[in-house]
Amino acid sequence: MSKSFAYGYVRVSTDKQEELSPDSQEKLLRDYAKKHDMILLNIFFELGVSGRKAEKRPEFQKMISSAKSKEHPVDAILVWKYSRFARNQEESIVYKSLLKKQNNVDVISVSEPLIDGPFGSLIERIIEWMDEYYSIRLSGEVFRGMKENALRGKYQARPPLGYRIVERGKPPVIVPEEAEIVKTIFLKYTEEHLSFFDIARYLNQLGCKTSHGKNFETRSIEYILKNPMYCGMLRWNRTTNETNEIKKESEWIITEGEQEAIISKELFEAAQKRFQSVYKPKGSRPSSTYKHWLSGLLKCPSCGRTLVATTLHRKNGEPYAYFQCYGYSKGKCTANSRVSSLLIGPTVLDALQQILDSKNISYSYVETDLSSKLDEKKLLLEKLTQLDSKEQRIKAAYQDGIDSLDEYKENKTALLEERKQLENQLLELQTRKRDTDADKELMLSRIRNTYEVITSDRFSNQQKNEALRTIIQKIVYIRDSDSLKIYYYLPVS
Repeated sequence: MSKSFAYGYVRVSTDKQEELSPDSQEKLLRDYAKKHDMILLNIFFELGVSGRKAEKRPEFQKMISSAKSKEHPVDAILVWKYSRFARNQEESIVYKSLLKKQNNVDVISVSEPLIDGPFGSLIERIIEWMDEYYSIRLSGEVFRGMKENALRGKYQARPPLGYRIVERGKPPVIVPEEAEIVKTIFLKYTEEHLSFFDIARYLNQLGCKTSHGKNFETRSIEYILKNPMYCGMLRWNRTTNETNEIKKESEWIITEGEQEAIISKELFEAAQKRFQSVYKPKGSRPSSTYKHWLSGLLKCPSCGRTLVATTLHRKNGEPYAYFQCYGYSKGKCTANSRVSSLLIGPTVLDALQQILDSKNISYSYVETDLSSKLDEKKLLLEKLTQLDSKEQRIKAAYQDGIDSLDEYKENKTALLEERKQLENQLLELQTRKRDTDADKELMLSRIRNTYEVITSDRFSNQQKNEALRTIIQKIVYIRDSDSLKIYYYLPVS
C-alpha cells in the first residue's frame, strides 16, 4: 500500500478558550500521520489569529493555494479539530468542497474521527455547526468581558502615539518624546488655529512620525485631537473590528482611564470646542467626491448655486474639468455660467500669488453654528456661583468637626485661588479685542501654506480642495466681464 501525502494546519486563536498549544497540536498531527502511513510535507502554523474569517489567515490561504495547485502535492489536510480549519460553517463547506472536487483533498480532524457514508458527513456538519455556535457564544462572552474591563478603566488595545505598554495587564506609560508631539498638535490646533493639514505638514517637515512610523496625514491629526485617552480618559467600542467602521457615539464607552494624562481635560475640551465650530458650509459634501481641486467652491453669480464639474479630455487625452451652474443644467437658472478648469485654475493661482506679493487682503471672520458653542460668560458666572456653595460646605465641615482648622484653611485658600482665576477670565472675556495685525499675518500665513499645497504635484485633488476650503468660502466667476471674486474667511473661536 503506497503512502499518502498531507499538510498539517495548526492554529491558536486570540480567544481565551481552552485549546491545545501549537506544540501539542503538532505532536498529535505527526502521531496521526505516522499511524496512518502519511508523509507530512509541511505544517502551517497560524498563531494568535481568529478563525472567524479565512481571508484574514495568511498561512491558511497559502496552504489552500498549494493544496489545490496542479501539482496535487497532498491527499489530505490534517487538523487537531475541525474548529482549527474554520469556525464559520459556510466557509468550511466552501473550502472543503473546493479541495475535494478539484484535487480530491480531504480535511481530517485527528481528534474527531468520522464513520464512512452519509452519516459521517452529517456528523461532520453537526460538529461544524457546534463550532460556529461556540464561536458566536464565545465572541459574546469576550465582548461582555472587555466591556466590563472598559467600564473599569482598563486599557485593552494597541496604545496610540505617546504611550506604550511596558507590562502586560498594566496601564500604558507615557513616551516623553512622543508626548511632546501630541502636546504640539493640541496647542497648534487650539492656540494657533492651524488646520489639520497645516499641522500634519508642520510635523512632517520636522521629521516626526506617527505610531506606525509613517508621515502624518489630516486623518491622523484628527484621530489624535479627538482621542480622549490623552486627557486621562478611556474610549472603547468606537469601531467595528471587521470593517473598522465607526459606530454610533451612543455605543461608545468613555470613562476614566488608569493611564497618566498627557494633556489637561481643559485643553482637550478646547480642541473639541474648536472642532465643533470649524466652518463647514451647510450641505457641503466630502472633498473626496470632487473631480477637481476647485469643486464645491465655484458659485454662479446669478443664482448662487454651485458650478458642477464634468470631466472632459483634450485632444491629447489629458483630462480637465468643465464647470457649469447646477441650476442652469436643471432649467432653474437662466444664466449659463460656465468655465473650464484650464482657465479658472490658473486665474485662482494668480489671485493668490498677487495677495502674497502685495500683502493686501480682504476677508471676513466666520463663526458658524453658534448654538453648539458654549456661552463662555454664562459658564464662568455659573462656576462662580458654584464656588459660593463650595465655601458654605467647607465651612460647615469645619463647624461640624469633620475637617480640622488646617484643612479648612487649605480648602479655603484653594477656593480663593480658583475664584481669582475665574474672575480674571471673566474680565478678559469682557475686554477682549481682536488683534487685527496678528489676524492679517495669520491669514497671509494660511494663504501661503495653501498656495504651496495646490501648486505641488505631491498632493491629490482631495488634499488641495481641503486646503482651499480652510481659507475660502466661495469663488464667483463672472463670464461676461471675465472677472473673479474670491471670498476669504478666517475662522474665529
